[in-house]
Amino acid sequence: MSKPVVAIVGRPNVGKSTLFNMLAGERISIVQDTPGVTRDRIYAEVSWLDMAFTLIDTGGIEPESSDIILSQMREQAQIAIDTADVIIFITDVRQGLVDADSKVADMLRRSKKPVVLAVNKVDSFERFMPDVYEFYNLGIGDPVPISSASKLGIGDLLDEVVKHFPQKAPEEEEDDRPRVAIVGKPNVGKSSLINRLVGEDRVIVSEIAGTTRDAVDTEIVWEDREYIFIDTAGLRRKSKIKEELERFSIIRAVTAVERADVVVIMIDATEGVTEQDAKIAGIAHERGKGIIIAVNKWDAVEKDDKTIYKYTKRIREILSFMPYAEILFLSAKTGQRTQKLFQMIDVVLENHAMRVATGVLNEIMTEAVAMQQPPSDKGKRLKLYYITQVAVKPPTFVIFVNDKELMHFSYTRYLENRIREAFGFMGTSLKFIIRERKEK
Repeated sequence: MSKPVVAIVGRPNVGKSTLFNMLAGERISIVQDTPGVTRDRIYAEVSWLDMAFTLIDTGGIEPESSDIILSQMREQAQIAIDTADVIIFITDVRQGLVDADSKVADMLRRSKKPVVLAVNKVDSFERFMPDVYEFYNLGIGDPVPISSASKLGIGDLLDEVVKHFPQKAPEEEEDDRPRVAIVGKPNVGKSSLINRLVGEDRVIVSEIAGTTRDAVDTEIVWEDREYIFIDTAGLRRKSKIKEELERFSIIRAVTAVERADVVVIMIDATEGVTEQDAKIAGIAHERGKGIIIAVNKWDAVEKDDKTIYKYTKRIREILSFMPYAEILFLSAKTGQRTQKLFQMIDVVLENHAMRVATGVLNEIMTEAVAMQQPPSDKGKRLKLYYITQVAVKPPTFVIFVNDKELMHFSYTRYLENRIREAFGFMGTSLKFIIRERKEK
């Protein structure tokens, strides 16, 4: 089940990033008093009560003039409307209600998406409450007074937000068709690939209207198995500002990855792996999804007998944090190797949901420890007692040790490599949780 997505929208300097960082529990966005400095991380995992959701900071307004602020706020609001389940609209009690707020409120109201109106910088409820009432004029519901900096009213705000989360219908839960997200930079050929897969005469069955997102889900059947492809293509408007466009495609990627079992990261063979490809790959890796790297436009590359080897090596170097990812060279235009994608998706799905018996895992661990001594510090040596798999999608293992501090990252990586040697697990990350158990 995918997590709901909540987007924050508002004018420069109303405190979007301060709220975002506070909810994310770490200082992710850069907060300065210069408007338009939100550059950094765009999304974070947040949980409130027993609800988890993905929070997106739409950020990035450069205040050259009030007209530009307004046009960029509209663009931000559009991003939020396209991708979010719930929108937090932030205003500033000290600046009062301004024209840009009203115009964006109109857009949000017409979108029919749930909007929670937050009035920020209310450091004293007694002093500022009369000013908060002015925001009823926006016509988007009751304003919630908050202070991001002083952490006031945040619980009330989150209570309002989670009220709007979609209730899952029981029949929806049972949809166990594999979900495949195709992500990548704009113009890398995501739509062409889906059209190519759909275009085979035995394929498309129906179009599912694009759920809550603007991305369209397409149902494709291959060898009697149904797959749902989530396409993040179709950037609504080409922004003049490259950064905004990049941010927009990353936000789209986050929401698509969230809903997928397997993520196909498309790379343009004529350009090679870019920094933005690495960012999008990082999102899928962090969320523990099955991963395939599809190098598109392979027909347009001059080749000799070493081209694939060199190209693979380069991808592995840049995306070194995910050595397990499968790589496929294809051409959506000519159809070269596109059918092989389904075979690869099936293998990755199987690995992503693979379970290994506890007895076998402990044999592998015992052998690994015998071959390479665990690290020690100040005369104390790490002891590994027991390993067991506790979850799938991604495969998650708990290792019980005598001292967590001694379990270096490099030794965890060594054990992971031993497990991969035995079981492959290609195309999926593995997650390790280290627990301490006192010696009897």
